[in-house]
Amino acid sequence: MENTTSKQQEILAIIRDSTLTHEQTMMQLAKAAENLLDTPGLPEEFQAMLAEGLICDLGEGHAPYAPRYICPDYSVLMEKGSTFLRLDPPTNLFEATNALLILYRHVPSVTHFPVYIGRIDQLLEPFVQQEDEAAAKLFIKGFLRQIDRTVTDSFCHGNLGPYDTKAGRIILECEKELQDSTPNLTLLYDPELTSDEFATLCTASALDCAKPSFANHKMFLREFREDYAIASCYNGLPIGGGAYTLTRLKLGRMAEKAASAADFMENVLPRTVDVMLRFMDTKIRFLVEETPFFRQNFLVREGFIKASRFNGLFGLVGMNECVNTLMTLEGKTGRFGPDEEANSLGLTIMDKIKALVEAHQNLNCPYWNNRFMLHAQVGLGSDIGSSPGTRIAIGQELPLHQHLRQAGLFHYYFPSGTGDIFPFDSTAAGNPAAVLDIIKGAFDVGIRYFSTYSSDSDVIRITGYLVKRSDIERLEQAQPVVNDTVALGLGAARNSRILERKVRIL
Repeated sequence: MENTTSKQQEILAIIRDSTLTHEQTMMQLAKAAENLLDTPGLPEEFQAMLAEGLICDLGEGHAPYAPRYICPDYSVLMEKGSTFLRLDPPTNLFEATNALLILYRHVPSVTHFPVYIGRIDQLLEPFVQQEDEAAAKLFIKGFLRQIDRTVTDSFCHGNLGPYDTKAGRIILECEKELQDSTPNLTLLYDPELTSDEFATLCTASALDCAKPSFANHKMFLREFREDYAIASCYNGLPIGGGAYTLTRLKLGRMAEKAASAADFMENVLPRTVDVMLRFMDTKIRFLVEETPFFRQNFLVREGFIKASRFNGLFGLVGMNECVNTLMTLEGKTGRFGPDEEANSLGLTIMDKIKALVEAHQNLNCPYWNNRFMLHAQVGLGSDIGSSPGTRIAIGQELPLHQHLRQAGLFHYYFPSGTGDIFPFDSTAAGNPAAVLDIIKGAFDVGIRYFSTYSSDSDVIRITGYLVKRSDIERLEQAQPVVNDTVALGLGAARNSRILERKVRIL
């Protein structure tokens, strides 16, 4: 009876929340209903570890009925249309943008919105070539505006590049004019394929409106061996597939449970990793075997996605705090970032996690050799004292070149996503080519994903997603905002000091 009463109170609190839009209220009520269930087959130790904050399921719900992240092959729409949606293959730019917007409405995810909207410059380029440039810009600007106003969650992500295109240039122009937080954008950047002129335009746009970020295209291609998607925050995933689930270890909390560094490595870490692996197996089995998604959804039936291209993402957060706690337990003063011994301990922890995860098999993940992919998770708005992934804590940043070299030690572990964020003083906008040189150097020292914005930008990167400062201010005043990710941004501003990042000066 007590549990029923608490659930009723939770539902009433959602209904009475004046900061939620109608759509946000519906989604929160749906999640509350799902969480009345218990996930079938949970590992016995899971609930205790969840309560202790050692493991976090990232709000996926107790009974997932669609994959967390879906990356449709949108070229199928361009070539064949969609029988289910009664769409013919588009023949012009209006039809192409209209068809994409219709399809996006039917691509689910953990947010209920598409987390990947395609390599949009490549998708639209053939149709842009048929149009007068002014007309093309009108269509594309309307397309981007509608995404921002209807896909009201900035984990929605589109890709550009690596090649310079007329469509790509128009998209950059429109984004600078619109100043919207959605969609997030990434340039698949390879200095050998991407012209300096186009890359500099992308850098100037990033300094102006926080997008695009830069993905190390060579690194991703070596690992995926084919076209790939950057989705959600910065997740590398196969096109035509996605991620069943993303769960995370909270390394900082785990270190607090250890008696020593040796106890952490030999007992706490292996035990927690084992429980999380088995929990992920349970979630994936339920989704694949007990829900109709992979049997009946039109995205599967029409070839937009295939179950064989989905994977589990094994996430982690709080390496900075984990290392510092273990160093203190050993009576050492070195800290993650500036200290070589502390960084070496971080790499030892990563090697251990990598080995444990690779020793585990899940036959529903053939794309990645039946193994889960490692992911450096960016955090939640509610996180306190837990730095994203393997990032150095805000307030402890190193000089830029040292910081890049340190981060580059860790990025290679995470084919399904990691990244670092480097805001620049507003004067950098006058010299985007210099910032591009920094990005080239970053990729040379192992950086997988580089994000930037200007200190005076309204659109800023929170952890891996974008939010407008002006929207944060409105929500702080208890005014509803269209984009539901603003609540996460407000939490991150309060709890994770994201507005206090070190601002770099050229």
